[in-house]
Amino acid sequence: MTRYPLAPVTFLTRNMTKIMPMVGVIVLATLLVAGIVAIMDSIPLSIRTTYGYSKNYLGVSPRGDNDLTPKLRRILEEESPVPIGDLMTCRASNFEVRSIVGPWQFVIIGLHDEDVKPYLDRMGGGKLVGRLPKAGLPEALVSAPLARNLGLGIGDQLLGPNTQDSYSALPVKVVGIVENPLWLALTSFEYLALYHLPPIDLLIAMSKDPARQAEMDSWTVARFEKERARVFTFAELEKQTDKMFEILYMILNVVIGLLVVVITVMMSLLMGIYVGQRMNEFGLLQALGFTRERLVRRSLAEALIVVGLGWASGVLVSFGFLSLIKAVLFEPNAFMLDPLAPRAYAYTLPIPVAIALAVSWNVVNRFRRFDPIAVIERRSA
Repeated sequence: MTRYPLAPVTFLTRNMTKIMPMVGVIVLATLLVAGIVAIMDSIPLSIRTTYGYSKNYLGVSPRGDNDLTPKLRRILEEESPVPIGDLMTCRASNFEVRSIVGPWQFVIIGLHDEDVKPYLDRMGGGKLVGRLPKAGLPEALVSAPLARNLGLGIGDQLLGPNTQDSYSALPVKVVGIVENPLWLALTSFEYLALYHLPPIDLLIAMSKDPARQAEMDSWTVARFEKERARVFTFAELEKQTDKMFEILYMILNVVIGLLVVVITVMMSLLMGIYVGQRMNEFGLLQALGFTRERLVRRSLAEALIVVGLGWASGVLVSFGFLSLIKAVLFEPNAFMLDPLAPRAYAYTLPIPVAIALAVSWNVVNRFRRFDPIAVIERRSA
């Protein structure tokens, strides 16, 4: 025997086939919104992860004038308010990595032998499989995520004369892979100086205290603003990334707004049919002594339970789906995806809120015109 036969949850549990279509619609809407936003968020997340090594230092380019490099070095050494730990001279070249939106340019840094170990230590170190590149030879060291992204192993070619977007005069082979979560690619300074243009010496500056790197980055950007130099920092990368996706997220807001409107109208119609099919039940209950206000509260409680159940189930299904595609598609290619991306689930909140408001209005409006006597007369006829 049911302990509370007239409780809102009782009808729902005994009539699951009637409420599951409504729950299913909300689940699918939640999954669609969370999936779209999470995949969209994976692009800026990938940018921040792929170029995350720049959190650990800043780069300075003399904008094509190699004679300026010593001057920029002196400014950093003499004027920086943050003590400098390592100040390295390097060369750089580009190659392409893969992303979910196509190829991205990535930098391979040429270091002097004495700078390789301090550089890797600043990046967090890691177990080295193979060895370090030798000075002047076409050899490279890459990190594990980069190797996984490009499908590289020891002895494979990273750069070469026959690759348009990852060009080098000689085939550059991978001789070492470091187990480090950051994306890294290193070669020798001497090799890039011999075979790669432009012949410009760049600077890498690391604060003595890693916790003060952002402070040094900020000072350097302001100090070199009027100098013939360009400063590369993680903060600048984040600023450019946010600006790049500003318009895209505005478009996304419009698309999701339209989706919420469509789902809300659909659910309001479904709930109207659902309540309309039970008018005989409500007429008998009012004849037995239920007030109209109590019937409205009961119907609203049922509707809110359906909406809440649909949204909660949709969140769980979304997390499972995103975790699955991350494991199957993203991780094997070192692509970034966060199944728990806060923005993805925040974007789903308008769905239950809008549906709850629309359904509440529908229920209240229907009971405003409700006549229990007419219902009983029809049943008695």
